[in-house]
Amino acid sequence: MKLKDSKTYENLARAYAAECQARTRYEFVEYGLRYNGFEALAQIVDTIAYQEFNHARMLYTQIQGADQKQIDNIDISAGFPFKEKWDMEKNLKLLAEDEFLEAEAYKEFVAVAEKEGFSDIATLFKQIGEVEIRHQKLFLNLYEQFKNGTLYKKKNEEAWICPNCGYIEFGKEAWEKCPLCEAEQGVCQVVVPEELRCW
Repeated sequence: MKLKDSKTYENLARAYAAECQARTRYEFVEYGLRYNGFEALAQIVDTIAYQEFNHARMLYTQIQGADQKQIDNIDISAGFPFKEKWDMEKNLKLLAEDEFLEAEAYKEFVAVAEKEGFSDIATLFKQIGEVEIRHQKLFLNLYEQFKNGTLYKKKNEEAWICPNCGYIEFGKEAWEKCPLCEAEQGVCQVVVPEELRCW
């Protein structure tokens, strides 16, 4: 079977559209976080948005390899979320939900690609799905920290680093203003479990 005649081809286009929309939604959330003084959180979301861009790039590359001619259009039908508003705490939870739904879709795409004999594309779908699960767990962690007021307060001593000037302070709570450059607390690097770091 030729890729262009397969369900996998359509799934590539659906996944591409989903990744492009995810990236844009994340940029909206990133903008809101930055606007509200959560620079470090905004940077994390921006990093994940860039990772979504690269997922889209890899999917687009597969689509372009399906035919030697120019591909003018691929008709797809899919639902896409429009949930995020300007509530920063809730947005982190919604981003986690979006990532979970993307990962579930990738499981289906993997099964179809394997059935149709496109093992390289099945591997791509599987790898992207695994990253989406890690993104989901990270967003849930950030949501819990945001909700519980523990972004900058911990049970154990941590290294609180100012990315603006490099100042480091060890303690259970981050500074309100950087003692060196007077940057607001929101620029201070956020502490997440090592296995959830995506940067």
